[in-house]
Amino acid sequence: MKTIGLIGGMSFESTAEYYEIINQMINQHYGGYTSAKIVLFSVDFSEIERCQSEGKWNESAQILIDAAVKLESIGADMIALCTNTMHIVADDIQSALFVPFVHIADVTARKIRSKNITKVGLMATRYTMEMDFYIDRLKSFGLEVVIPNEHDRKVINDTIFNELVHGIINKQSKGNFLSMVDDLVGQGCEGIVLGCTEIGMLIKTEDRLVSLFDTTQIHCEALVEKAIR
Repeated sequence: MKTIGLIGGMSFESTAEYYEIINQMINQHYGGYTSAKIVLFSVDFSEIERCQSEGKWNESAQILIDAAVKLESIGADMIALCTNTMHIVADDIQSALFVPFVHIADVTARKIRSKNITKVGLMATRYTMEMDFYIDRLKSFGLEVVIPNEHDRKVINDTIFNELVHGIINKQSKGNFLSMVDDLVGQGCEGIVLGCTEIGMLIKTEDRLVSLFDTTQIHCEALVEKAIR
């Protein structure tokens, strides 16, 4: 079994999901008392959030590069960033590594295409929805990407940062998100990308008939597949 290197803490709520899901999958595969070989570097999210809000992407890149290099140095066979938004610096991280960097948008796009879906809605932080780094990655796989309107983007972003990263699950917020899913489906979206690792805490794949692509779950599946290959 290969060792999975996780850069987490963004937020610790979703990082805990990564740890649990990966271990559950590994145990299901091997059985018995088997658990995953994981090395985790959990950053201080307040530093990353400050860099995000101030647009200091180079500074945040260096924090994450340092974490990735340390994980590699202690034996990680692959590196994953337990967040969607900070994949804005994914290329910088990969360039500093010898081991593979498992990109969350790439594995999500492949999962979507395996379902013969070509048009998706994207719900995420405002950085992920409004900047090019993530949407362009999805488009490179032949996907058409639709984002919510400006008001809904603000609601999504505020819910992520004011509730979900703190582990707050609000029934009204869930209703708001599901209404946005319905709006995106009304615009012709065949699937919805839950493009923030916390959104899967709020809405689940069984909440709607339309395919909801939980990036946390998909990322974990890809990491486990590489670990057991």
